[in-house]
Amino acid sequence: MPSHLRRVTAPLAGIATLALLLGCASPAEADPPPAPGLEKARSQLDELTVRSAEDVPGYSRDLFPHWSVAEDNCTSRELVLQRDGEGVQVGDDCYPTSGTWTSPFDGEVTDDPSEVSIDHFVALKEAWDSGASEWSTSQREEFANDLETPQLWAVSPASNSSKGDRDPAEWMPSETEIHCDYAKSWISVKHEWSLTIDADEERALAELLDSAC
Repeated sequence: MPSHLRRVTAPLAGIATLALLLGCASPAEADPPPAPGLEKARSQLDELTVRSAEDVPGYSRDLFPHWSVAEDNCTSRELVLQRDGEGVQVGDDCYPTSGTWTSPFDGEVTDDPSEVSIDHFVALKEAWDSGASEWSTSQREEFANDLETPQLWAVSPASNSSKGDRDPAEWMPSETEIHCDYAKSWISVKHEWSLTIDADEERALAELLDSAC
């Protein structure tokens, strides 16, 4: 069984504990987990299973329980807000009371946490069509709250809506400086979770590794 299917809440608990140790301030590094290096990304891309795109019936967001409580009353969403913001302070309920968030997708800045979307980098529908339809609900919950890979990003609502459930062959951020890390992160998440890619997706990712990295 792949390692990710054996993880449950340990990564979430660890980050929540770190936040508490920092006195309810956000962790120092305001970024999702780093993307792999270029050569590792190329190797991971080669290892992904290529399969024709398919609209698998039965999808519902409810099949991916998300923003689960990680430790005490801290949810995965609240932990991403702490992690990805600058100068974030939180109350006893783990919700930010101050801070600034810059969307890596389009550069939009806000100081209102309610105006921040937490993007499932590989969208839940994309994951469903790429293999998650065969998982248990608990495995899908783990995926939807995954803080160990670059799967959760704090972004602007506009960019999150624009992206939707499209893959890199269909959508890329307007901020071109992030295109290399975007491609490598996409590959990393799909590789970690043993999700498939289609031929257009594979081609777009390979071209991005060549041109953007």
